[in-house]
Amino acid sequence: MSMKNKLQRFRTHFGLENNQNVESDQVIKENRNNEEIPFRTMWEEMNTSIYYFENKYCFIREVHYPLEHLHGKYRFRDFLTAMEMWNESEVHHPLSAYGFEPQELFFFDTETTGLGGGTGNTIFLLGYASVNNNEIILKQHILPEPGLEIPLYQSFLENINYSTLVTYNGKAFDWPQVKTRHTLLREHIPKLPSFGHFDLYHASRRFWKDQLPSVKLSNIERDILKFERINDVPGYLAPMIYFDFVERKNPEGIFEILRHNEYDILSLITLYTHLSFQILQKDPNQTTREKYQLGKWFNYIGEKDAAIQTFEQAAINNDINAKFELAYFLKRQKQFNKANSYWMDVVQYGNSEIKKQACIEIAKLQEHQFKNFNLAKEYTEKALSFHEQNQQHIQPEKDKFLQNALKRLARLKKK
Repeated sequence: MSMKNKLQRFRTHFGLENNQNVESDQVIKENRNNEEIPFRTMWEEMNTSIYYFENKYCFIREVHYPLEHLHGKYRFRDFLTAMEMWNESEVHHPLSAYGFEPQELFFFDTETTGLGGGTGNTIFLLGYASVNNNEIILKQHILPEPGLEIPLYQSFLENINYSTLVTYNGKAFDWPQVKTRHTLLREHIPKLPSFGHFDLYHASRRFWKDQLPSVKLSNIERDILKFERINDVPGYLAPMIYFDFVERKNPEGIFEILRHNEYDILSLITLYTHLSFQILQKDPNQTTREKYQLGKWFNYIGEKDAAIQTFEQAAINNDINAKFELAYFLKRQKQFNKANSYWMDVVQYGNSEIKKQACIEIAKLQEHQFKNFNLAKEYTEKALSFHEQNQQHIQPEKDKFLQNALKRLARLKKK
């Protein structure tokens, strides 16, 4: 069939040329052994069934994992432990699962024909996993070819009963893509449900963006979760492999994409478990750097008490950045001597950028709280010295730090 004819059939299924109203009781779930499905035996050997709707079909693959299965550094049973911890915790956090049961989380990932958005990008694989009857059940809904999206989304939407999506960059990509495709098909399939959303990509950036070359899921798997993919197909090849499958019908390549997607989804379970242990500080191997990043996150979301507690724990282990941040809280609490001491440590052991900021803060304390103008002048001059070492050819009149420090220095000289 020519591409033109395929696109024509695609338009028909979207209801652009006719507007057939087919009642939902026309769903046909029984196997049609007389239907000519290319490479049907291969699909069945891959734990895949055929789903029929409106005389069209899609594939559904289903895989079960016991809770004792080890994926990376955690068993899936540890996810249940994480859920218990959230429900026993008073920590307020965007990834908190307080009030949820384990089976209400929906670990979701897609594969598409391109990385861009819009109607020209087709989802050809909807994959998800959840806890059910003390096991992990993973399902993948596969589009046999463009033009068969109605059974794909019908099969996906008819049994969804979850509260919260868990994705990796799904807020920006996967779920908006689903919404776009649903808009084109909404007259033929069930309404798209509303979900809460845990996006683990943003959490991973907060913890590890400074220690990894990038926070791609494969990097997080290898360096953080200790899961190594063997002979995995790179995700960027998925569109090419899918179009080859559409042309030749042989599913060998698609099976590799299914495994890639399966790893993505299973890693979401392990990653959510690990992030939960990090945020609730139950990971015995949590690094001082991770504690510092967690403290910054608590501070960002307004959980000041949790931020102070976390910074204090990192400061005990001599994390200079944590001492720098903690000193601000101590200053607000009028613990000026302790704040000054922490900033002194930063000046001694920090990098030049953070040293100059600490010098200015010490100068402020010495001028306004301790009335030691000579010491305030000395630390302002130190700040200017550190700034000069790190200057990036900024014109003096546009250098706000320089202008403010010079004003401070002039005022202190008068005093």
